[in-house]
Amino acid sequence: MAKNTNSGPTVPFSLNCKGNLIFLDSPKIMGVLNITPDSFYDGGRYKEEKAVLDQVDKMCTQGATFIDIGAYSSRPGAAEVSEAEEQKRLYPILQAILKRFPDALLSIDTFRSGIAKAAVEIGAAMINDISAGQLDPEMIPTVGKLGVPYVMMHMRSTPKDMQEHTHYDHFLQEILSYFSQKIDSAKKHQITDIIIDPGYGFAKTTQQNFELLRESQLLNTFGVPVLTGLSRKSMIYKTLNATAEEALNGTTALHMQALLNGSSLLRVHDVAAAKECILLYEALQKA
Repeated sequence: MAKNTNSGPTVPFSLNCKGNLIFLDSPKIMGVLNITPDSFYDGGRYKEEKAVLDQVDKMCTQGATFIDIGAYSSRPGAAEVSEAEEQKRLYPILQAILKRFPDALLSIDTFRSGIAKAAVEIGAAMINDISAGQLDPEMIPTVGKLGVPYVMMHMRSTPKDMQEHTHYDHFLQEILSYFSQKIDSAKKHQITDIIIDPGYGFAKTTQQNFELLRESQLLNTFGVPVLTGLSRKSMIYKTLNATAEEALNGTTALHMQALLNGSSLLRVHDVAAAKECILLYEALQKA
C-alpha cells in the first residue's frame, strides 16, 4: 500500500485486489448490497438472485469500484444471526455474482473469520469487519494469511447493544487510540492493505457522529485510506426530521465534507449520487 508523503510528490494509496492494483488517487465508491431481511434501509429488497444481479449491474454501471455484501445486519439493535445462517445467505449469492461478473471486486461485510476465509476462497477481494477483530480473535490472523485488503471499523460491543456504550471520557482520543492499536495488530499479522472506517452510528450518539465527521481529518495521520459510511444513516434523517428514504440529499452533503477531510472511499446505497459528489469534489480541488 502506497502512502501519502508530506514532502515531494504525493503518492496515492493503492489496494491489491486479486492481483490488480486499485489506486485511490481519485476517491472510490463501495456500493452496499445487503442480502438481509432487516437492514435499516434496504432490508429484504435483494432476496432473489435476479434482483441481486440487477443491482450489482446497476451499481457497477453507475461507477462503483467495489460491492460490499452483507448477510448479517449491523443496524442498532439487530438480532444475532448464526454462522450457519450467514453462510446460507451469503455463499450462493457470492457464487452467482462472480459467475455473472467474474471481474467484480467484492467486499464481504463480516466479523467471522470462517466466513471471511470461505468467501475469499470463492473469489471475494476484500474483508470489511465492523469489529476490527474484536468479535473474532482469529479474524486478523486469518486476513493476514489471505492477503486481501481489510477494512477495520470502530465499534464497541455488538450491534445488538452498541448504543448502550456511547459514553467516552475522551471521545476523539479514544477512537484514535483504538485505530493505533488495531493498525499495529494488523501489521504484525502481515496485513499490508489496511483501511479504517470511523464507524458512524456505531456506539455513537448523533452529536458524536457530527463531531467525528467534523474532525475526521485526524484519521489521516495513520497513513492509511479512510472509508466513510454515512449513507442514509439516522444521524442524517433524524437531524432533518425525515426518514431513511428521504435522506439522500443529506447523505450527499455530508459525503462532500468527508471527501474534503480526506476520505478515500465512500460506502453508499446510491452510487450515481456519490459519483456526482466525487466529480464535483475533484473539480473543486482542481480549480
